[in-house]
Amino acid sequence: MPTALIIGARNLGFAVIQRLLADGWTVAGGARSPETLEKVRAAGADALEIDVTDQASVLAALEEVAGRHGRIDLVVNAASPYGGSRSGPFGGGPLAEADAGGFEAWSAMPVRGAFAFLSASARFLLAQGGDATVVQVTGGSSRRGMPGRGLWAAGAFGVRALTQAAAAELREHRIQVALLIVDATIDRSGGDDAGSSDPASLADAVAYLASQSPRAMTHELMVTPALDTWVP
Repeated sequence: MPTALIIGARNLGFAVIQRLLADGWTVAGGARSPETLEKVRAAGADALEIDVTDQASVLAALEEVAGRHGRIDLVVNAASPYGGSRSGPFGGGPLAEADAGGFEAWSAMPVRGAFAFLSASARFLLAQGGDATVVQVTGGSSRRGMPGRGLWAAGAFGVRALTQAAAAELREHRIQVALLIVDATIDRSGGDDAGSSDPASLADAVAYLASQSPRAMTHELMVTPALDTWVP
């Protein structure tokens, strides 16, 4: 059966874990908090402490999962590696009022996380040999800068650039790298408001990406709810 490592297992990542387990996958979930790791174990997946901003931590987790189960077919980064407490305005605030701490939290940390994740995954999967999928999750700020959220967009643009580079470098090795852009608020209440995305539907999108063949690779997939604003 196929094997997956899902990093960032608290919210969206946990929905992906549940979906893959239901589909018969062997799954490992990575997180930093003991509470999240316990939730992963209770769901029936392996639980690993992983710092997604640390290349060595990500690579060690990949090697551990492969050592247990033989190989890895899917790696997902659904973590939100924002530095500090993210105090201050959401998205970093207006540039005239932003400070270095806001830049580190909203711009530098997401890029650092994507770099560590994509670099370690590329190194591991090239050594393992093709036929694998890598999914990096980001938000709608990867598509546009907005007033008061320029710092957030700078980080998301960097995540998108690194993912595009990884996709171009790995596709000839039959390794699909995809950016899943969630251009929406994620509803964790269990409701059915079509103005927001629910984790289960986003997990369906990850499962779709993992099901593709090397003859039909998707490198970017954007999800927008029907009643949310959509900008082409």
